[in-house]
Amino acid sequence: MEYLDTDPVRLSPDGKAVVYIDQRLLPHKTEHISVYKAEDMYNAIKTLAVRGAPCIGIFAAYCVYVISLYTADPALDSELESFCAYLDSSRPTAVNLSYALFEMKKVLSESRGLPAEIRRERLRRRAQEIHQSDIDSCERIAGFGLSLLKAGDGVITHCNAGALATSRLGTGLGPLLLAARKGIELHPYVDETRPLLQGARLTAFELKQAGLEPTLICDNMAAYVMSQGLVDAVMIGADRIAANGDTANKIGSSQLAIAAKYYGVPFYVLAPTSTVDKSCKTGRDIKIELREGDEIKKMFFEAPTAPEGVKCLNPAFDITDHTLITKIITENGIFSPKEL
Repeated sequence: MEYLDTDPVRLSPDGKAVVYIDQRLLPHKTEHISVYKAEDMYNAIKTLAVRGAPCIGIFAAYCVYVISLYTADPALDSELESFCAYLDSSRPTAVNLSYALFEMKKVLSESRGLPAEIRRERLRRRAQEIHQSDIDSCERIAGFGLSLLKAGDGVITHCNAGALATSRLGTGLGPLLLAARKGIELHPYVDETRPLLQGARLTAFELKQAGLEPTLICDNMAAYVMSQGLVDAVMIGADRIAANGDTANKIGSSQLAIAAKYYGVPFYVLAPTSTVDKSCKTGRDIKIELREGDEIKKMFFEAPTAPEGVKCLNPAFDITDHTLITKIITENGIFSPKEL
């Protein structure tokens, strides 16, 4: 399966369900799941079967359309409003979720008074537009990002911001995947990204699928790799970017930025403009999702790695201060954090 041209979420062939790749099972098993019920859609996001901020947004848009198919005409507005609020509560940090739901509610509002079938068709069309927009954005982001690299560069990644997290090329991983497509040799160093191992399970998988040879490292090895002169750039994605350029991304991103600053390694954030949240003045305004401690103690281990009953703090994201970010790359170009 060619992951450079994979849509991790899409409509089913008959258009009556949303199909997604269950990312919890990768890299050992590729399974496509079809959902058409609200609870299954919510759980897909909550349990990280569907993950990656842009991917979540695309999934949410298709979900609104599919739910409309199973909603009686007179209840279309009230039921979809309730569904949007329900789905929006599944994960609080990634802005693309609320952005996509806002866009779908806007279609609903602007089509009031029209026949129900026309309204459903407009919802379908808007969801497909959101999807296509992400595909186009990823291509442009990858191109801008690749312009900052040269053949032979070492690049550290964190979490997964490739095709599985977005559409096709991805954001933070886009330059590497585009380089592979163009036959440009780069040397990826992949943070495993504890505790959910998105780097080890997903990023390393995607890079190998693309024909690159990634080197997997534990998160706490990044500073060592930089100190040895093996790294020329850090490239990550983002789940939400505040107006001042502070960036929320997978936990561990901030310490990676601090190490990069110390060793003089450029730190790049790659994300579509839909990830920029002007209502958040700074990173302090971004709500950080706290997840279950068992993800630290038990997930991916045959036996618990900590004593029974030990307390855990498991934030899913941290905030990278804008002063640690060299450039932010969107589909519109390369900017300093203050230029957003």
